[in-house]
Amino acid sequence: MEVPSLGHGITSPMSPCEGMVSNLSLESLELCERDGAGKPEASGSVEMEDLPVPQNIKISNITCDSFKICWDMDPRAKDKITHYFIDLNKKENKNSNKFKHKDVPTKLVAKAVPLPMTVRGHWFLSPRTEYTVAVQTASKQTDGDYAISEWSDIIEFCTADYSTVHLNQLLTKAEAIAGRMLKFSVFYRNQHKEYFDHVKEVNGGRMMPSVKDNSGSHGSPISGKLEGVFFSCNTEFNTGQPPQDSPYGRVRLTVPAQALFGPHTRLYFGDFYCMYTAYHYVILVVAPKGSPGEAFCQDRLPELDLADNRFLTCVQSEDGQLEFRHAGDVILEVIYTEPVELAQGTVAEISGHQLMSMSTINAKKDPSCKTCNISVGR
Repeated sequence: MEVPSLGHGITSPMSPCEGMVSNLSLESLELCERDGAGKPEASGSVEMEDLPVPQNIKISNITCDSFKICWDMDPRAKDKITHYFIDLNKKENKNSNKFKHKDVPTKLVAKAVPLPMTVRGHWFLSPRTEYTVAVQTASKQTDGDYAISEWSDIIEFCTADYSTVHLNQLLTKAEAIAGRMLKFSVFYRNQHKEYFDHVKEVNGGRMMPSVKDNSGSHGSPISGKLEGVFFSCNTEFNTGQPPQDSPYGRVRLTVPAQALFGPHTRLYFGDFYCMYTAYHYVILVVAPKGSPGEAFCQDRLPELDLADNRFLTCVQSEDGQLEFRHAGDVILEVIYTEPVELAQGTVAEISGHQLMSMSTINAKKDPSCKTCNISVGR
């Protein structure tokens, strides 16, 4: 069985006959650089050259906030080793990328438990982030100091996206603030006039899907991967109509809701975030059945019931007409995963302002917001 993570997040496989869980407790060292500053000095009966340097380090079972690590080692020195030192650092510009809390170590110290060992901890591992890792073996001496080996070779790896488990946690948080459902009848997309001119002249009147940018949660599996066309559907509470202001341009394509959303599509939850403001955004994905977008989302995103969810619904009324509703207390960003013809709707200029502060293009999520963050990463 695998014991739960303890202390600073290192665990190890353990059989029922091996020691108590408390034997896997962790100790922490002060934050230190890889040039050796702050390393414990060798002392006692074990010399540095007596301790083997970990070889052929292998990283496996990578998630958004954990990984397994193992390495080859001379079995003859096994009895001398009491601890492992693991130096974990973000790869990009390490010197300027310090942790928010200065007391969080990058060097982890674990008892010499059987390998492979699981390193887990959201306070030092973020999703979709490149890291470097190196290992030392160590022997704790009678006076409390350590004898240590040389550092191993440096290994690079990248953590994974949020899993559906993590996205379901985000989904639950988003549902809690979604608010009452309001009627709507159209999806709309705002852009500059030059965008629509390009669609007409170059793409034959078809808006083509583009790759989603890196806005929102850092671990979202749709960022930089899913292709689609962005739409909005929020309405003003006092008019029931789309707002006349937009951060994306003064020209708007308006498409009847049933053209993009209904029994012929599937609906998925993609993300929940804010940008250091009171506004919260929910990203939904609408994918026609049998489309590449559906195939992409099926194993990555939580699917929502079209007629019964807290964000975007389509219900058939008694007279056979489709009725559409959207959540009133969040801003919905809807990604439609197939090309959209301009002929499916109407293009016209809006009368309001271009509110640049509301733009979500490559927007960074507020990592300190308790409303839209979960217990892993950002």
